[in-house]
Parts: sequence; C-alpha cells; structure tokens
Amino acid sequence: MIVALTITKFRGFTIPFAFIGMAILRIPLWLNKSCRFWKLMGSGRDAQVDLAPDYKHWAILTTWDNREDYDTFYHESFAMKWFNIFGIESFTILLKPLSSHGLWSAKEPFKVQKTDQNHSGKIAVITRAAIRFKKLKEFRHNVKRAADAMRSAPGFILSAGIGENPFFDQATFSIWEDAESMKAYAYQSHDHSDVIKLTRERQWYKEELFARFGIIDSWGSLNGVEINII
Repeated sequence: MIVALTITKFRGFTIPFAFIGMAILRIPLWLNKSCRFWKLMGSGRDAQVDLAPDYKHWAILTTWDNREDYDTFYHESFAMKWFNIFGIESFTILLKPLSSHGLWSAKEPFKVQKTDQNHSGKIAVITRAAIRFKKLKEFRHNVKRAADAMRSAPGFILSAGIGENPFFDQATFSIWEDAESMKAYAYQSHDHSDVIKLTRERQWYKEELFARFGIIDSWGSLNGVEINII
C-alpha cells in the first residue's frame, strides 16, 4: 500500500476556490476506483499543530495499491490539478504503513504488510481523533503543551496539523529521526503522557487512530522551506 499526503498553500485571493474544492473534489475521488481511502482536509495556521485554521493550507490524503496508480493520480487527476492551479507551494510525502490501530470515519484506512515490519530510519506518524463536542474546550486547553513539547523533542523533524474539521476532527502528522525518538516523546515526555492520561480518563475522543509509516519519497516545500526526507 502507498499512502500519500499533500499539503498545499493557497494564494490569499484563491481561498474561496479552496473551499469550493473541498466540496466538488469529493466526486472524482469517490469515482476513482484505484483510490482505496481519501480525505480532503484543512490545516492550522502555517500548517502547524494546535493553532487555529488560517484557510490557506489545505491537504489531501489518499491510499493506493501501488506507486503507478498514485503517479497517474498525481499527474493527471482533476483533484491534484486543482491544488496545483491555485496553490503557491506544495509538499508531498509518500508512505508505507508499518502499524495502524484504530478507525478513521469507521474504517481501517492503512493496510499493513508483514514484510514492512522490520524498519529502521526515519518514520512518520499520524494521530487522528474525533473529539466529543462537550470535551472540545478541555481538549484544546491541554493539547498546546503536548504540541510544544513535540516540537522541542530530540529527534523531531517536522509536524503539521490537518483535519476534516478544524475543531472536531483533528490529526497530527509528524516525522521523526527514528522510532526510538518518537517513543521517547510519546512515553517519556511529561506533557504528552499527561495529555494521553487525561484523554483516557475524561474520554475526549469518540474515535481515534494511531499509525506509523516508513517514508518512500517526498518533494516540495512547506512554509518556504524545501523538504526532501527519505
């Protein structure tokens, strides 16, 4: 399986076309039988985690059986052409699932191959949660300290906040030097482990997912910085 994530920054005056795209691009994605799972999403200010949406950064996540199907989509699809026409910069990363637990819109989106279990080197992580309406204020009050701790953690490379809904359906995409540095942040960082504890105790989420990936390829830029991570 190939998992592809593209984050695109739209020009200020083309933001209305970003909103239009979130509606009309669902049709060709739904009709694309090679695409196994897809999500059109917004992002936080400057594509960062724990910040309010700025309506300039938008993302598209898709899954595919093979690289050929994705390459055809990337170069020929109406959805990617829409992003390219109205965007001023774009970052794309291709991933292979190493592990995945939980659901996304009541589906298991990332199929893990047994041959991908032995992995070393850089890894990417997606954590996604559907937040209960009554827990939203409490969640947002606590999530900032976990995000701040992540950005200063050893082995951290980059992160981006994405989600179908900027307030209730949120995901964090992050890249780490290796699995050990990611685990050290997840289990040894006081702020992050405390937020995880509160998540369980106070039942903030009605649905959640945690997935790890190996990195196949990447290209483009994010916030003016060229990124090439393999």
